[in-house]
Amino acid sequence: MAVSDERGLASFEAVVLPHLDAAFNLARWLTRNPDDAADVVQESMVRALRGFEGYSGQDARAWLLAVVRNTCYTWLGKNRRGAPSPLPDANADLLEAPACDPAAMLVRAADAEQLRRTIEGLPVDLREVFVLRELEGLSYKQIAAVAELPIGTVMSRLSRARQQLQKALTSTEGET
Repeated sequence: MAVSDERGLASFEAVVLPHLDAAFNLARWLTRNPDDAADVVQESMVRALRGFEGYSGQDARAWLLAVVRNTCYTWLGKNRRGAPSPLPDANADLLEAPACDPAAMLVRAADAEQLRRTIEGLPVDLREVFVLRELEGLSYKQIAAVAELPIGTVMSRLSRARQQLQKALTSTEGET
């Protein structure tokens, strides 16, 4: 079935669109910039559409995230102009929630910001595996397929990422 026909396009949309948020989330964490992530996701969708005829019905989420990951690294190689900017504070809206205690909201926002900065500070290979597992909920097998790594490497990178996060967060707690 060719993607150029109406049925093929509908099939592509049915497979890809449910995972668009996950695609953007992965691209955002890898590029560390929401505008760049949007560009990467757009390019990924074009690549996925072109290669959809080769899609054989396997795990759609893992397939799409592999396309996004590969597109992201290609894009970063061509477009990165120095150190990436930090991600914007995605928790700013917590301060506007009227039903919560203001002091508790500030503590939660500060904790979330510290966690975001700590994840952002991980080396990209560890950050990628951590985001896919902990934020996107992929299995080790799915991560191995997306990142084209042996499962043992996925497990060791995830372990190292968790250790680095724990060490960074506990050292920060001791300073405050």
